[in-house]
Amino acid sequence: MQYNPGWNGSSVNLLHVRAAGPGDSLHYVWSSIGAPAVLLVATQSPSSALKVNWTQLLSPSPAGAIWIDPPDSVVYSTAVVFTKLFEFSEAKPLGELFYPTYDLSEFSWDSLNHTLNHTALTAELSGVPATDPGGAFSNGSLAFRVTAYEAGGRDGRLPSLLHTADSSQLEFVLAGVAPRGNSSRFVLEVATVEEAGAVRSLRSERSIDDEYTPTIFEVLSLVAESQNGSSTLGFLQWKATAYGSRGPPREDGDGIQCRAQGLRAANWTLPVSSIVQAYFGDSLGSTCTVSALNVSFGGEEGEVYQEKRYLSWSVLLGFGEPPRDTFSPLVISITAVALGTPLAMLLLGSCLVLLAQRRRYSEYEPIN
Repeated sequence: MQYNPGWNGSSVNLLHVRAAGPGDSLHYVWSSIGAPAVLLVATQSPSSALKVNWTQLLSPSPAGAIWIDPPDSVVYSTAVVFTKLFEFSEAKPLGELFYPTYDLSEFSWDSLNHTLNHTALTAELSGVPATDPGGAFSNGSLAFRVTAYEAGGRDGRLPSLLHTADSSQLEFVLAGVAPRGNSSRFVLEVATVEEAGAVRSLRSERSIDDEYTPTIFEVLSLVAESQNGSSTLGFLQWKATAYGSRGPPREDGDGIQCRAQGLRAANWTLPVSSIVQAYFGDSLGSTCTVSALNVSFGGEEGEVYQEKRYLSWSVLLGFGEPPRDTFSPLVISITAVALGTPLAMLLLGSCLVLLAQRRRYSEYEPIN
């Protein structure tokens, strides 16, 4: 993990996470320059390196300020941008009442260097609106917590996402922010950038297994695929829940309903002066495809955020196919016992009945 590589200041945030393999390397570049964003680049060189022209990056025209060396080693690149936070409430009988939007490109962000942990491979980007006339953020903040991994496994905190050594987890946290209405709900807008030849689609998978995330049976994946559908290039994956508790163990009733409100083509431009413009340059407005997805939190099941003023949503980012949960030996054994015991009892009962009938008939002498 590198913080602001090649730059001594901490007035801006750029975190570079690199995973090197025997024949390739993966790059995650997180930043709050412009709107919070992450750039994901896969290369076929184990020694590929991130290059940053800081003077150009912090200028009004950042195109070309970020690149991977050697450039011809890049096999896939994409970006995810967290653009806006919406807030609305059910104002009966008038319907939904929307409040002024929080534009995340206009937030003031703390130095990420203060939270960087090279041992745990974690960092936190925390910010508040540059102007907050209503004082909603006077005792709160919005944060993005980044976790990188050295090996595959499962995260210890709910929703216990399954990860690989090549993936990273992002936790979106809204803490202490005063809602501007009764029964307020929040919606996070997420934008993705794909170069020509790749398209995004939203998948939903359901399972009867909720061993690691009680009562949650749906996993959603926003995947990038080649246009001919021959391969999956990258993904965002999350479970259909958020939480309203600060730390484990999270109590019953802390679950917050999480919905994905349809993937759509974005008909607006991304915030300027971001690492997305710095890497993709002029192709961002021509050959690249920008899509947007709204992730909403809250529903009719309860008003957890209104009571606890805390919201946490976790999403896994990575390259290739998203991880898939399989039934653990514990679940398989429980299922086998649950299904096998009645079957064994049925077979045993049938055998006893047949033996009893045979014994009864054997008491009579055969007729000549």
